[in-house]
Amino acid sequence: MFEGAAALSLDAKGRLAIPARHRDALLAAGEGSLILTAHPHGCLLLYPEPAWQPVRDQILKASSLDRRAAAIKRVMVGNARTESPDSAGRILIAPELREYAQFEKSVYLVGMGTHFEIWSEAGWKQQNDLAAEALSGDLPPGFGDLVL
Repeated sequence: MFEGAAALSLDAKGRLAIPARHRDALLAAGEGSLILTAHPHGCLLLYPEPAWQPVRDQILKASSLDRRAAAIKRVMVGNARTESPDSAGRILIAPELREYAQFEKSVYLVGMGTHFEIWSEAGWKQQNDLAAEALSGDLPPGFGDLVL
């Protein structure tokens, strides 16, 4: 299970070094194959390939005639790329995906259980601000009984 957030830097070639504390588990879960794709919220998603397959299949079941469903398919499945880490544990983030997520040098790798979200520094700050705002009013469905 992947959790926690880590501030990381992209190198000059757009490669991201997966932190050692996640690298072995991520590679084992993906049998060496990882899927990197775009999310409609403006971040990237990094899945071990076996965890991505049911998500991809669910997305592809949606009607291509529904404009919203088709748009989600185009973003998530259309941008999906199979990546394998190099010998240093780095994955290349393609220029198109870096542009989509508005990445500069600093990014945040955020564990989400079965996968990671990768946010730009500004995007991650915005997500934290949205979470603080959400906690100031009524809690979203499913969080009413949450005890911290």
